Amino acid sequence: MKTALLVIDVQESFRHRPYWQDGEAATFIARTQDLIDRCRDARIPVVQVFHVEPGDASHPFSMASGHVRTMRELSIRPDAVFHKSVHSAMFGKDEQGRTLEAWLREKGIERVLVTGIRTEQCCETTTRHASDLGFDVRYVMDATLTFPMRATSGREYSAAEIRERTELVLTDRFAKVVSANSALA
Repeated sequence: MKTALLVIDVQESFRHRPYWQDGEAATFIARTQDLIDRCRDARIPVVQVFHVEPGDASHPFSMASGHVRTMRELSIRPDAVFHKSVHSAMFGKDEQGRTLEAWLREKGIERVLVTGIRTEQCCETTTRHASDLGFDVRYVMDATLTFPMRATSGREYSAAEIRERTELVLTDRFAKVVSANSALA
């Protein structure tokens, strides 16, 4: 089955958000880099997706901020780059205005490997959307990153709890949840 690796929102913008934490970032980046390298070796296309929002230089997701760029520790050399302003990477567009979905179909891609930031937001939304579009999806849980969140009730959910919840709702419904080590198996 022809596969592509999606690297979603692994961008400097996140370092400029109040919830950013360095704690799990180094491990996440190392796993993501290893997966990128193994995909390159296996001739699996690597697709980079950036989240962009309107605004001036003070907004870290605006192009004017200069933060909509690959995290400095990551060496990616993507086969294609897409920008999105919504949660699903499938709506991202390349320089020609082609959507990620159209690009994947044009290349005959049937399976996508989902990695990136944030686990429960853009990565999970992309997974659900890609599955609904008929793609076989492998969600590479340990190559996604998220941060603790506080519910309106006041309860704080740890990053581990958020990942566990994401795995629960995606497994065998929208994706096969895999580790970075087993993603290409």
